Amino acid sequence: MKPLNETKITFISRSANEGFARATVAAFAAQLDPAVDELADLRTAVSEAVTNAIVHAYPDRLGPITLTVQLFENGCIRVQVKDRGRGIPDVHQAMEPLFTTGGEERSGLGFSVMESFTDRLRVRSKPDKGTTVTMEKYIAPRVRCKV
Repeated sequence: MKPLNETKITFISRSANEGFARATVAAFAAQLDPAVDELADLRTAVSEAVTNAIVHAYPDRLGPITLTVQLFENGCIRVQVKDRGRGIPDVHQAMEPLFTTGGEERSGLGFSVMESFTDRLRVRSKPDKGTTVTMEKYIAPRVRCKV
């Protein structure tokens, strides 16, 4: 299915850009007229995906993160967060709750949070090539009252 609208931005893996990505997705998603809780879920999932890229993909250097957002006629919003960092050797293991390579300060719940706040989550990764996280969320159509 072809998207109704799409945007793509690339930014550097600085922690300040996590908020930028979250706000960008929320502003773009507004075209689908999401409810407040739907928007909050989407913002949380995007925060987790971008934070994972910042912390894990580029632990000792800065690198590019590409954010692609697509809106579809059926109310689906697809968000893709792509990095070209160190990649994930075992995606299945990395998606297990509480698993982390980020040390004691990391909770290991990033993928679990993304999964719980979206309708679909896919993670593809190759060591030393990068990771692509694709999330989909369906926005319920809003019923309008006629006065």
